Amino acid sequence: MSRSASPKAGADDGERAQLTLFPSMGNGIAPRDAQDLMAWPFFSLAKSKRVEPIDFRMGTTWISVEAVLDHGMATIWDADVLIWAASQIVAARDAGKPTSRLMAATPHEILTFTRRGTGKASYERLKAALDRLQSTTIATSIRQQHQRRRHRFSWINEWQERLDGNGRPLGLELILPDWFYAGVLDQSLVLTIDRAYFDLTGGLERWLYRIVRKHGGRQANGWSFDVAHLHLKSGVLSPLPKFAFDLRAIVGRQPLPGYRLGLERTFGRARLTFVAIPEDPLDRAMRRLRLQPVDKS
Repeated sequence: MSRSASPKAGADDGERAQLTLFPSMGNGIAPRDAQDLMAWPFFSLAKSKRVEPIDFRMGTTWISVEAVLDHGMATIWDADVLIWAASQIVAARDAGKPTSRLMAATPHEILTFTRRGTGKASYERLKAALDRLQSTTIATSIRQQHQRRRHRFSWINEWQERLDGNGRPLGLELILPDWFYAGVLDQSLVLTIDRAYFDLTGGLERWLYRIVRKHGGRQANGWSFDVAHLHLKSGVLSPLPKFAFDLRAIVGRQPLPGYRLGLERTFGRARLTFVAIPEDPLDRAMRRLRLQPVDKS
């Protein structure tokens, strides 16, 4: 028994028939993120529903993200599903196994990989996330050979759940878009992220981690961004003063795993600085087990 959650149910039957089903590799793999999604404003950072589009222009790069009223725009928490998908694809590719845009998993696998609860409420939230990913549409010049050509896609072409005779979920199937899938298969366009990323609760701090990981990496001297430039790249609806206020609060908390943040003023303009924190292998191993680091004093 199955239930399609895609408003385009049946429209992609031909596409589904041409794809080989790619089953989940499980949860014992490293989380990977697509660099294009880390660097640019593709998602709402708010927990409240957003329907106002993102219309971003910077040089030759442009991004348009549109939402529907029923579901709202896909959020940065919804993007955890795409991190799960990218991680599965990269793990299979590295193991020499075939991959496909048609993926299958149980809700439990996705929820535990992204450090979510596994109760009924968590499963309902996962279904809502899949609906937003499917109904949000994106057009961008990124990785388009002809920048004037408009290529519009959704984060998920369609998704479907399988249910048993009692209505209990057996698993999910989803079809990824070509644009996302091609970027993940390109080894230069995917980065490993810290699993503690999934524990970050704020949309802005999640977005900051992704952009810091993308641009800062593990450079010894760190990196910095003009705060006004960051505000533009975030795609948030709040004005720059509110964005700067929220940024200062995050710097005060220092929540980003593996990085230390700072704020400085250069020629009268505020800049966010970040530098990688040297890792202790034992601390990293214990953090993976979600335990506290050993007191070495």
